[in-house]
Amino acid sequence: MRTINAIALAYDAAQDRVLAVINPGGVNSWSYWLTRRLIVQLLGRLPAALAATSKVAKQAPVEYRSELATFEREAAIAKTAAAMSKTDNGVLRMNAAAAELAVTVSLEDKGDTLRFILVGERGGQAAGTMSRPDLQRIIYMLEQEVAKAEWIVPAAPPAAAADAPAAPTPKRLVN
Repeated sequence: MRTINAIALAYDAAQDRVLAVINPGGVNSWSYWLTRRLIVQLLGRLPAALAATSKVAKQAPVEYRSELATFEREAAIAKTAAAMSKTDNGVLRMNAAAAELAVTVSLEDKGDTLRFILVGERGGQAAGTMSRPDLQRIIYMLEQEVAKAEWIVPAAPPAAAADAPAAPTPKRLVN
């Protein structure tokens, strides 16, 4: 199983899929094609799961939990902005040729961290333990790729991200 240290996401119009490259440019690089079905399921479940498990939101009265979860997300996007870098298109092309179809994406709550696991149809696996802000950033990156694909209408960007200049694509999060 490969350890996730960085992830790059890029929508490929010809494939109508999102390419997820684990550790782009590294010797332990691996790539997966994420289908519309898989991504829409993830985006339908992960944000709600993160909001429901937020320690900050749990301490607040019920009527304020949604707003606190949104604030936590916006803070996470701002906190992880410095970790973003551009992935070379050549690296993406090379990984796209060897990518396998992702069949399972799972998340395990480990208290203060989360374990993110990708499994491919040929048995390739990648997993990484990450902070809640890192996972919030990955969700945000997925939303940006889905917006390019026009699969679903994207949510309004967090205020911190809306004020920032547009980041170059494809993007990569480095822990």
